Amino acid sequence: MIVITGASDGIGAAAARQLVTRGHQVALVGRSKVKTAAVAAELGAPYHVADYADLSQVRRLAGELTHSYPRIDVLANNAGGVMGRREVTVDGCELTFQVNHLAGFLLTTLLLPTLIRSRASVIQTSSIAARLFSRLDLSDLQNERYSAQRAYGNAKLANILFTRELHRRFGSQGLCAAAFHPGVVGTNFASDTPHPMRLIYHTPGIRRLFTVPADQGAAPLVWLIEGKPGLTWESGQYYERSRVARSSPAADDAGLATRLWDASEALAAASA
Repeated sequence: MIVITGASDGIGAAAARQLVTRGHQVALVGRSKVKTAAVAAELGAPYHVADYADLSQVRRLAGELTHSYPRIDVLANNAGGVMGRREVTVDGCELTFQVNHLAGFLLTTLLLPTLIRSRASVIQTSSIAARLFSRLDLSDLQNERYSAQRAYGNAKLANILFTRELHRRFGSQGLCAAAFHPGVVGTNFASDTPHPMRLIYHTPGIRRLFTVPADQGAAPLVWLIEGKPGLTWESGQYYERSRVARSSPAADDAGLATRLWDASEALAAASA
């Protein structure tokens, strides 16, 4: 079974369509029940609903997935978004950090017994924003010194660091992990924010010039899902255009990856 989060729209939905067409079993996870159910009905696929702004819903989701799928071959942590202003979730965490990193971290760690038993691949939808905008400070994971671009870049850097640490901790047990940049994809991304980035995604002329269609953005995700770790791609790496790529220098800091894991674990535990 392939589980894709953020699958009600954009590259998540596009990847699910491509995979189902090729004969794969896919389970969809989305925030909107209406939108997720519609895509699931189109594909004849099961679906689950969870809002990543509430970690109790992520815990419920992990329970549902564990019960429903004894084997999970791929977990695609694709859910995410950019926020225009600083918001704090019901769990007391800054929204960008929680939705883009912490919720996916929690889901993955709760599913670890199933993922390890399945010798699964865990794939993170990261972004070139990690290289362009990040300045990760573990003493300010809640982005109190808020900048929307930096908060998003930091979260996408966290996706890469999480990938590195997953590989380090569990690679010897058969778990594989990769992160990738899908390109600047013309989807509903940033639709809920007043951030200027919204203009790129939602102004027709600008969108045509600077973005790629969702099907094209989904292609590297499908490539990783269908690929063979160790043959097609290398576990623990970050990819752009289906090639290993350099991100922020901080993405190669093994100590930072370990400390981020520990901090994420503590924040997730505090919300339980």
